[in-house]
Amino acid sequence: MDPSADQRGRAPHPVHATTLTADHAARFAHIVLGHVAREYPNNPDHALAGPADALTPRALHPIFWGSYDWHSCVHSHWMLATLLRRFPTAVPAADIRALFDDRFTPENVAAECAYFARPTARGFKRPYGWAWLLALAAELTRHDAPWGATLAPLTQVIVARVHAFLPLAVYPMRVGTHFNTAFALRLFADWAEASKDAALQTLLRDTAEAWYGADVACPAWGEPGLDEFLSPALVEAECMRRLLPADAFGAWFDRFLPRLAAGEPATLFRPPQVTDRTDGKIAHLDGLALSRAWCWRALASALPDADPRRTRMLDSAEQHLAAALPHVAGDYMGEHWLASFAVLALDAPAPPPA
Repeated sequence: MDPSADQRGRAPHPVHATTLTADHAARFAHIVLGHVAREYPNNPDHALAGPADALTPRALHPIFWGSYDWHSCVHSHWMLATLLRRFPTAVPAADIRALFDDRFTPENVAAECAYFARPTARGFKRPYGWAWLLALAAELTRHDAPWGATLAPLTQVIVARVHAFLPLAVYPMRVGTHFNTAFALRLFADWAEASKDAALQTLLRDTAEAWYGADVACPAWGEPGLDEFLSPALVEAECMRRLLPADAFGAWFDRFLPRLAAGEPATLFRPPQVTDRTDGKIAHLDGLALSRAWCWRALASALPDADPRRTRMLDSAEQHLAAALPHVAGDYMGEHWLASFAVLALDAPAPPPA
């Protein structure tokens, strides 16, 4: 037996955890630059009030018209901005800056704002697209460039919608797809922190506690669903980690997933099986593997080093990464969005060498 394995026969977490590297950054940036300027195929999620509304994606959304759909184009820009900041010499920085200079103009932002002002667009991309737009806005504040300031009118449209919507949302959405409310709160929190919006931070925390604070002994029943790219259980836990004070989160987490040290619920530790990556819904499962890895790592970072749950959680993160990373590119049904989730997972807190 490997002497580095623990007494229960489980291998410890890897000595060298998989983290975001310059090679990853270069590869992912190349993939994403190939589809943010690809208009078709496209799924516009567009309600028509009359024949004049039958417009092309580029006419509807002069910034976010590529990457198959609006929300994927938004988080593709987030990923490019993140990699430009983290690995400026590894990515094609000039191409990314030229893209942002071309897309983020006052005229284009005004047109995106006008789309949201349509009566038929009240629920457009709620809450997933809203969450990624605010994540992009938060990332742009970290750049010495005018892009974030230029995007500000659209950012404020979304912030206003969040403030208006959350008090009306009596119930959370506990699905593993775009409508998941825990994922949205988690990304909203990044903007609230970056913008020092104390009122939004309080609203997010109060909403999370109202929706999830009483949850106990989550069985993760039904996970994974065939078209899910989020784990309802793990993303809820990550939302609470992000929004609750550390002591309050620790007590809540103990109640919410009380048998993690024993590897239960077992379904959360097994990478999903993806049977057809040309099917856009089934291809979501590669995203589930990546988002689980992100959650496992972030949640493990909140536990003491000696906590027996950490090894299982970090092992599972590595297994999920290994299952999904080879498939970030290949078929457009996954290629138009998976790199963003790979960056989330790889850039999450990783353990130190064992």
